[in-house]
Amino acid sequence: MSMLLGVGVLTTITVFYLGKKGWQALHKAVGITPGVLTYHDPQAPITLTDMTWQNLTLNNKHLSVLADSQLRQLQRIDHKVATYQGYQQHLQAQNITPAITEQQFVLDKLLHTRLAEMLASHYHLASAGANGRSDPNMSFDATNNKRSEAKQLLQQALTNIEGRLDNLLEQMETQHLQDLRVMKNYIDSHNN
Repeated sequence: MSMLLGVGVLTTITVFYLGKKGWQALHKAVGITPGVLTYHDPQAPITLTDMTWQNLTLNNKHLSVLADSQLRQLQRIDHKVATYQGYQQHLQAQNITPAITEQQFVLDKLLHTRLAEMLASHYHLASAGANGRSDPNMSFDATNNKRSEAKQLLQQALTNIEGRLDNLLEQMETQHLQDLRVMKNYIDSHNN
């Protein structure tokens, strides 16, 4: 009887030990460290301290008055700019100097000059009444209308910039696909 009890205890300990090691191996295989994982709610508002920029140089003070959706859109734009810059650097590494198009020039100017100017103008309009600097002769409704219009104009500009980036990235993908088709046709023509 004691032998049966000893085997039962030993089996239980072995199953527990192997189960724990298997659980840890599963976590390690998928890149999770047990007890360290923290959940970040994707719908939680973005804080300026959590934001990092890969390519855009933006003034945090000007970003402080933006809506959460606009901050998220700016981060998407920054990510797309990083993708496009990586493509350009890849071409330069291959000693390929692509001709810059008017669309690329305009987008570069929008991203690196005009975006900062638009954010600064929006900041000044959005914070004018809050800081007590609004014109005392201007009504509350007129001030709110200007802020509302500034927010809409900035949103339209951000949407325009993101659309331009999407078009350039689409052209980049189309060019890669075309290059692959040309190489496939070249290889197929030399197999005969």
